[in-house]
Amino acid sequence: MTSGTAIGRTLQFLTLALIVLLAGCATQAPTQKEERHPGDWRTQQSNLEALDTWTAAGKVGIRTPDDSQSANLDWTQRADQYRISVSGPWGTGRNTLKGNGRQVTLTNGDGTFQAPTPEELMAQQMGWSLPLSSLVYWVRGLPDPRSPHRTSEDDVGFPATMDQAGWHIDYRDWSQADGLWLPRRIVMTYDDLRTTLIINRWQPGQADLP
Repeated sequence: MTSGTAIGRTLQFLTLALIVLLAGCATQAPTQKEERHPGDWRTQQSNLEALDTWTAAGKVGIRTPDDSQSANLDWTQRADQYRISVSGPWGTGRNTLKGNGRQVTLTNGDGTFQAPTPEELMAQQMGWSLPLSSLVYWVRGLPDPRSPHRTSEDDVGFPATMDQAGWHIDYRDWSQADGLWLPRRIVMTYDDLRTTLIINRWQPGQADLP
């Protein structure tokens, strides 16, 4: 047997072993998710209303009739202070939005910019905007107390949909973190703008802000 043949057979064996291993991983049963039960939402609602500090990471997708974009999202909130970093594959690089209730600043590769509201600042510099002033409530499954709203519940009493300030919010999935049920997948529509927010990691009560 030549050394070339031996190497070739070794590579074939390793490739086959890797395929078998990956197939085994793919057919393994997924980890059992925690189940939501009737009464869970009512039990935790006061804790959610008091929750003002968190770190969340995930993805955001923006779709209009003319375009579709996606980005990674990192959100740190502590009381009225927040830092949201958005980075995506469409060439905008990293955009970091910081606010403290008195000033909103956006920093990216083009410089540093300010505006009276986060929505206005994001629209000016990024071409799209999240309703951040209300999203701080919606992301917890709560309505913004500053304006009227209409909600519906799912079969276990959790928010299913919410309509507020012209937005329709659809709660598609939930995850549990530190004993709290928090939205994992939210779809928000406003006219022909559709925003999908997926939070893969919630850390309630944790925030690292300067």
